[in-house]
Amino acid sequence: MVVTMALATPVFAASTRGFDVLHYAATLDLDIPAGEVRGEATLRFRADEAPLPRLLLDSGELVIDSATQNGKALAFERADGKLSVTLSEPLRAGAETRVTLRYHGKPGHGLEFAAERNEVYTIFSTSQWMPSVDAPDERATLELALRLPKQLQATAVGQALPSRRLEDGRVEHRWHLRTAMPGYVYGFAAGPYQHAVQSHGRNRLHYYAVDRSPPELRQVFAATGDMLDFFAGRAGLAYEGDYQQALVARTIGQEMAGLSLMSETYGERVLDDPTQLGLMAHEAAHQWWGNRVTCAGWEHFWLNEGFANFMTAAWLQHAQGEEAYQQMVTGWRTRVLALREKGTDRALVFPDWNKPSADDRTVVYQKGALVLHLLRQELGDEVFWRGLRAYTQAHDGRSVVSADFQQAMEAAAGRSLQPFFEMWVYGVGGEV
Repeated sequence: MVVTMALATPVFAASTRGFDVLHYAATLDLDIPAGEVRGEATLRFRADEAPLPRLLLDSGELVIDSATQNGKALAFERADGKLSVTLSEPLRAGAETRVTLRYHGKPGHGLEFAAERNEVYTIFSTSQWMPSVDAPDERATLELALRLPKQLQATAVGQALPSRRLEDGRVEHRWHLRTAMPGYVYGFAAGPYQHAVQSHGRNRLHYYAVDRSPPELRQVFAATGDMLDFFAGRAGLAYEGDYQQALVARTIGQEMAGLSLMSETYGERVLDDPTQLGLMAHEAAHQWWGNRVTCAGWEHFWLNEGFANFMTAAWLQHAQGEEAYQQMVTGWRTRVLALREKGTDRALVFPDWNKPSADDRTVVYQKGALVLHLLRQELGDEVFWRGLRAYTQAHDGRSVVSADFQQAMEAAAGRSLQPFFEMWVYGVGGEV
């Protein structure tokens, strides 16, 4: 048994909300030429340990038209991207109820309209198209319906359900995400897509793009099955369900639950150079580290992004050889040394994540990955991968803090790793 000293740094920084969202059901009318969304969302939630007088949600730039509970209009206030809905009466501890919101808006970000391509898709965060809880420790299931012109195809998180033809000629596309997931990994994409599908074991792999033919899509995403198999082996958890990838107008890359978005430009780059698979692997790795095992607060964001970066390098090592892995490590070191020269290096665990800078993101993404590489060197491959697998399995479907990872790695090592974690996770670190 390993005994770890108490950490001076707080290990859990997520705020207490007083309620737990259990399920969202949303229907969106999407006007691509106008760049506008109109929606209706019903939230089923439960009060925690005390009577709950109001529901506090993130609502981005959305305009709230009405709020009702059991058909009764509710008072609400919206300010600074937050929506406060006063319940008809305080909800007793442990009780459940539903609130329905009707809203509209032209979000400046989060819901991306590419009118020139007749395309719409989501990037971070969900509250720009559905009032919700943005915090990563809040998990819920989702029913989603998109009402779109009949010539468009759509893909979204969850299991696809039969679509419905509407009286006005549009089509309502529907999905059900039956596994509770953090709200920030909800999303969709729709456009005049080409679509390719391949079988991979018990799963199907779907690829979408406006500018690429089905043969080209299969070429771009040819390594997907191997990525999923590799990550499943390292996680000790099989991939569940279909996996979908879409090339959209513009994005740096966005992971969602069973769906990843990349740009058309990235797809073109892969066609030109089939070794350029890092972004694709990064988003696939998030299906385990980020989606299934999620940081409890953005202060521990490195548990999402540092892990996805590191696992990208691990897959490249497997698929392209040691040199590809070492190139990634060298890149991380170079970025961290640049931070230190600027005086902007810092610990992986942040006191808050309210206004992260580009340098803060480098800490989370690149330094986080480098720290995992250094831990791998410290422990050796057998112990490192055994510990990472145990960590992933133990926290599947849960939100975690850095101490959870530390404890799993200490159990695998059979010794305290406090000096390493104090230096590299809770402190700035030593020589790189």
